[in-house]
Amino acid sequence: MGALDGQIVVFTGAGAGIGRAVVERYVAEGACVVAVDISERVLELASELGPAVRPLVADIATWEGNTAAVDAALTTWGRLDVFVANAGITDAARPLEDIPGERLPTAFGELFGVNVLAPLLGVRAALDSLLESRGSVIITGSFAGSNTAGGGVLYTASKHAVHGLVRQLAYELAPDVRVNGVAPGVAPTRLRGTVALGQTTADSVLDGTRERLPLQAIPPTDAYSGIFTLLASRTEAAAMTGSVVTADSGLSVRGIARPGGRV
Repeated sequence: MGALDGQIVVFTGAGAGIGRAVVERYVAEGACVVAVDISERVLELASELGPAVRPLVADIATWEGNTAAVDAALTTWGRLDVFVANAGITDAARPLEDIPGERLPTAFGELFGVNVLAPLLGVRAALDSLLESRGSVIITGSFAGSNTAGGGVLYTASKHAVHGLVRQLAYELAPDVRVNGVAPGVAPTRLRGTVALGQTTADSVLDGTRERLPLQAIPPTDAYSGIFTLLASRTEAAAMTGSVVTADSGLSVRGIARPGGRV
């Protein structure tokens, strides 16, 4: 018996990285998942994981993309229990002074459209179904949501906003829908950059990152799947709402002289 037996999930940003790993774990725990991504790579999940996954290529920065995802869950399985807003893009740690002023509005709109607006659109599209099932929402935040230098000015601001979304939505939707977040540090994946800044997709782990972490190891993408499973569980996380679970390899307690006391 799995921790998520019978639960129906919409999961955005499912095509790669942490999202893909969590979808695999959700299926192993008994859930059925509408796996959403803007990349067609998400279509591979159907053959890899079988009928428990319905992949969907969609732009979740649009209302239509989110309603299509929710409709897919309702059409295929007749209900929705969990909405996971995991999709996100980066600014490749671009500081404000390196962003041309004329590009700033477009770059802001693009990055906040995916990292902040998309979770709002998704929760709104799923809201009636989540209220009916007394389900839950999980939003992927970041170490940058409560610290500096986890990204550039746009990314850091967007992830701070995500932490605010978790808390405000948890308040607004209580007691019927639980809302929580996960704040990862680093993971070996590739992140899509901000097109308005001339960025493409790049590795998220830079040379020297491991040595800067208190735990002195780059966690694999599936290291976070247990946290997402916990938060989706109706029993194990029944008392949790408005929480953002930090999983940053100790970055937020990193020392000045040394990353950790015994390093």
